[in-house]
Amino acid sequence: MRLIDIIRRHRRGFTLAVSLIVVEKLAWIIEPTLFGRLLDALIDAIGSGHKSSYALPLTLWIGAFVVNSGVGSARRSIDERIYLKMFTGIAVDVAESSRDKGLDTARTAARVELSREYVTFLKRRVPDFIEQFFDLGGTMIALAFFDLRISLTCLLVAIPLLVINRLYSKKVILLQKDLHDKREDVFGIFAKKDSREIRAYYESLAVPQRKIANWGALNFGVLRLCLMGIFLLVLYIAVDIDNLTTGQTYSVVAYLWTFVTSSEYLPDLMESTSSLKEIQERVRAETEGNHAGTA
Repeated sequence: MRLIDIIRRHRRGFTLAVSLIVVEKLAWIIEPTLFGRLLDALIDAIGSGHKSSYALPLTLWIGAFVVNSGVGSARRSIDERIYLKMFTGIAVDVAESSRDKGLDTARTAARVELSREYVTFLKRRVPDFIEQFFDLGGTMIALAFFDLRISLTCLLVAIPLLVINRLYSKKVILLQKDLHDKREDVFGIFAKKDSREIRAYYESLAVPQRKIANWGALNFGVLRLCLMGIFLLVLYIAVDIDNLTTGQTYSVVAYLWTFVTSSEYLPDLMESTSSLKEIQERVRAETEGNHAGTA
C-alpha cells in the first residue's frame, strides 16, 4: 500500500480538501498586505479628515478575512467526512492483507492502528505542507514587493534550513523503525497480563522516543539561532534603509514572523514524514510478500 495509491482511490475527496486549503491560504497570504494598506489609509484619513479615503482598503481587507475564515470553517467540517471514509477503506485493506498473510489477531490490529498514520498524514500533514509552502514561499514573494533584498535574505537562510532538516529526517527514520517495531507487539504484551512485562515494554518504548525528542531539540536550537539572525537583518533593512511607512512596516514584520514560525515547524513535519515513510515500507513489504506467496 502506497500513499499515492490511497490518493488516487480517493482523488475526488482529496482534491476537494486540498482546493479548500489553497483558497484559504491564498486569502490569508494577502491579508498582511491589505491590512498594512488599511493602516496607512487610516493614518492618512486621520491627518486629512477625509474618512471616505479608507473605505476601499477596509472593504478589501474584510473580504480577504471573510474568505479565509469562511473557507477555513467549512474545510474543518468537510475534512472529517472525507478522511473518516478514507480510513475505513485503508483499515479493511490492511486487515485483509494481514489475514491472507496469516498474521495473528494482535499483530493485525496493531497494523491497522499503524495504518491510521496514512490518514493522519493526509488530514494533518498535507495541509501543513501546503501551509508551509505559502508561509515560506508566499512570504518571500510578498516581501519581494517591499524590498527584494529582504526576500533574498529569507531565501539564503531557507536553503541551509532545508539541508539541516533533511539530515534530521535521516536520523529520525531509523528511530521511527525501532519505535514501530515495538508498537506492533503492544497487543501481545497486554495479552500476557503481566504487569512487569507491560512496564518493561513501555520503558523500552520510551528509548527511541527520547532519542527522537533529543534530535528535535538540537534541530530546533540550530533553527532558532539562524532565524534570530535573519530577523535582525530584515528589520534593519526595513526600518533603517527603506524608511517604510507604518503600514508597510507592519506588513513586513507580519510576513517575517510568519516565515520564522513556519521554519520552526519544519522539524515536526520532517518527523511525521519519516514516520509515514517507515510505515509505508513496512506495509508494502508485507503486501508484496503476500502477493509473492500467493503466486
